[in-house]
Amino acid sequence: MSKIFVRERRKIEKGEKKPRLRIVGVSGGDLKLYSKHVRKAEIEAIAAETSAQIVYLPEHGTGKKDGSR
Repeated sequence: MSKIFVRERRKIEKGEKKPRLRIVGVSGGDLKLYSKHVRKAEIEAIAAETSAQIVYLPEHGTGKKDGSR
């Protein structure tokens, strides 16, 4: 079974009308993706069409350089 690994984008603001998710990687199958930022509905449609499982990766920090949260 193929898997699509995604995570939420780090630099996103509330109410922003840009795609919220970023594809990190794909395993199995022969799937090529040309867009890095996609909407949740788009990922779900791709997964349904290719019988792939979507894996949502955990958030890792807040992106601050000093390591504080």
